[in-house]
Amino acid sequence: MSRSEITLGTKTGYPVSLTGVISAMRTMILEFAITYQEAPPTGELKMNAIVDGRRLGSKRRVIVIGLLLALISLSATPAHAQARLVVRDSLGLSGLNLLCPLLGCQVVRGLGDPQGQLFLITFPSILNPVTALLKLNLQLGIVDAEIDQIVNTQAAYAGPAPSYLTDEKPTSYYGTTVWHGYVAQPANQLIRTSTTQSTYHVTGSGVTVAVIDTGVDPTNPVLQNLLVSGYDFTRNTNGGSEKSDVSTSPDLSQAQTAQVNQRTVAVLDQRTVAVLDSSQYSAFGHGTMTAGIVHLVAPQAKIMPLKSFNAAGTGYDSDILRAIYYAVKNGAKVLNMSFDYPSYSPELANAIKYANSNGVISVASAGNDGKQVAVYPGALPSVIDVASTSNSDIQSVFTNYGAPPVWIAAPGEGVVTTYPWGTYAAGWGTSFSTPFVSGTAALMLGTNGNCTSYKVAPGLAHAVSISDPQLGYGRLDTYQAVQSCH
Repeated sequence: MSRSEITLGTKTGYPVSLTGVISAMRTMILEFAITYQEAPPTGELKMNAIVDGRRLGSKRRVIVIGLLLALISLSATPAHAQARLVVRDSLGLSGLNLLCPLLGCQVVRGLGDPQGQLFLITFPSILNPVTALLKLNLQLGIVDAEIDQIVNTQAAYAGPAPSYLTDEKPTSYYGTTVWHGYVAQPANQLIRTSTTQSTYHVTGSGVTVAVIDTGVDPTNPVLQNLLVSGYDFTRNTNGGSEKSDVSTSPDLSQAQTAQVNQRTVAVLDQRTVAVLDSSQYSAFGHGTMTAGIVHLVAPQAKIMPLKSFNAAGTGYDSDILRAIYYAVKNGAKVLNMSFDYPSYSPELANAIKYANSNGVISVASAGNDGKQVAVYPGALPSVIDVASTSNSDIQSVFTNYGAPPVWIAAPGEGVVTTYPWGTYAAGWGTSFSTPFVSGTAALMLGTNGNCTSYKVAPGLAHAVSISDPQLGYGRLDTYQAVQSCH
């Protein structure tokens, strides 16, 4: 999907030009939202109004407000959905409870930040989001506000089913029985997982990896004994299961390989494939698959399922922020984030900064646009941004690239992993490269890993050199990464 851009140029601190498509104003106004934050560190031109790192003076504020109000009058009729805003109020809930009756907004919930200042609020659908932002930013106590933007899991195009996907030979793997093709697949051989585990006696024991995704199947026989208490932020319930998104019971005795969505080939019966052949299930299984790759690399690490996305692969900024704060509060040491934001979010940057300050390693996918472009959270400071390579150490056609922000690459084509209902699937995309790195981080931090959190990123940089310098330090090698701390 193409994205319109609205650009604010400055001259001695004053706005001098606005370009873009007015019809996209309401959906893209997030990128212009008057949050007065510092510019994102990647050097990309961002949509936050920036004037020497300080808030606009009253005269400048009037100019900006005038420009925005003029654009409001030119925009199309307001959207029918409520305007959802993520708001930071230095006065906390009491301040918003006093403010919202005056402005016509409603406080939905707090988002779990340690200061108790971050909230999701809504305005009536008749109110243009631009007007809502303007109203808020002029109020006492409001530090910043941004649209609660919609975020998507990564999508790429699946190739033919790899031969090892149907290698169902029962194989013992750290207390469970798995398919031989899962353990013996080329990606796992390339990054030397087995050699690393046996040489250094590392398994990720003692580490919890938070998987912020579509949820995880809690009955999966490979994963069920490793799951810790999670949460479903899409339904506000404990657990984090993705099986609640679909009601069907596969007949695995009739299973065969079939493409179930754009990025995934699974071993399923045709009736279940027909059920999943709908846009509302286009990302079903994504979380169980990423969790399975973490487990492949770090078989004794705990997995915290944090469901911030529905089965279609869409979620809200506010639910991702809640998941990050939940993960830190509940003892996760690694965040696996196989998704990207369409634009920079100051509050996402704040949440990642908070996680980093608590010794949590953040790992995110570089994206599947096939471009030299920065996406978030991967492009944020202290986030390990992961691109994709083939099983021949060639840059994947779909992967985003460019170093920085890409730190490292990992296999992301035809990766075999766990799938709901106890079966297996192969996935394509940086979504599935990312958990290889998250699992390796768990090995480094866990029992016998000998790494502290600040040594993880430099340790991962001990990678296999490949021909393309646009993929950071090269392709992941778990052996060299763990060796760096010994």
